[in-house]
Amino acid sequence: MSHGLMLCDDLMFFSRVSGAARAAGASVRQVRTAAELLAAARTRPPAGVIIDLHCSGLDLPALLAELDAAVSPRPRVIAYGSHVEAEVLRAARQAGCDRVLPRSQFVTELESHIGQWLAETQ
Repeated sequence: MSHGLMLCDDLMFFSRVSGAARAAGASVRQVRTAAELLAAARTRPPAGVIIDLHCSGLDLPALLAELDAAVSPRPRVIAYGSHVEAEVLRAARQAGCDRVLPRSQFVTELESHIGQWLAETQ
């Protein structure tokens, strides 16, 4: 079973993502801070990481650099955020996320794509 991590402080939204992951034959664990994400990734490297770009105190470039150093190969990184904050989404792309989506698109694609987002890379 493929495994992922989700940096998100919204328990209700995480439950939705977790349910979609289970339905796709994957599992996802919620973490609430970048430090938790890195510790969890070192313990059990994930196939994918989902990041809510609105987590407080998030320094995405630093997190991705530390994730690169902690896990090889780096897991696929999917990030989502508000569609009205185009600069935040653009910065996430520039920081190196594999896929960056407005939250509405993330929700629309969730059930059909989460299996791919959390799939083991070959």
